[in-house]
Parts: sequence; C-alpha cells; structure tokens
Amino acid sequence: MSFDLAVWEGERPADDAAAALCFDELYERYIDADGPEVPPTERIAAYVAALLERWPDLTEDEDDTSPWSTGPLIGEASGPVIHFAMRWSMAQEAAVYAAGVASSMGLNCYDPQSQCLLP
Repeated sequence: MSFDLAVWEGERPADDAAAALCFDELYERYIDADGPEVPPTERIAAYVAALLERWPDLTEDEDDTSPWSTGPLIGEASGPVIHFAMRWSMAQEAAVYAAGVASSMGLNCYDPQSQCLLP
C-alpha cells in the first residue's frame, strides 16, 4: 500500500477543486501521455534533489530507510510535474516534509487521495 503526492510548477490553484482539475490536466498531458518523454524542468529536478538530500533514492537504499515506493524518484517527473508514491509506513512524515519543501520552492503540492492542496 502506498500514498501519492503530486507537485507542480505554476500559479497556486484557488481551491481544492481547481487543484484537482489542474492535477488531472497535468497528469494527462505529462504523466499518462503516449507521446515522447518530457524531461523534468529545472525546478522539478531541484525539488527531487532536495527530497533526496533527506532520504536516499529507493535504488540506493541499502538500509531500508527510504520512504519512496519507486526509483529512481526523478523517473516519476515529467516536465513541470512529479507524481510519486511513498510507502504507507512512512507516508505521514515524508508527505509533511515533501509539502514543506514544495512550499519553500514555490511549488504546488497536492494529495490526490484526499483531493486537497497541501500547505
């Protein structure tokens, strides 16, 4: 079982409903698209690097301390968005940290399960 978050660049949506629409559009355009892969933007790559400063990438986690459910984490990013999963057992701590990092970098953080923006 895992917990997902989405983080993206752009103006902060007005409310949770607008965030859900924005996430759906970005997911369809960048994550679930059939076209060629789009490399992550510099800001999204910097966001991933900041997360990996706190916890190792799953591909390098020899001590089972990483909260990420997939690796490499940067592989979950496309263009201005990243949608990534965390292990349920570490999701609360990792989600709070991930949302804080996103906020500090001027990025939007969204919880697709509860369909709400995170501060």
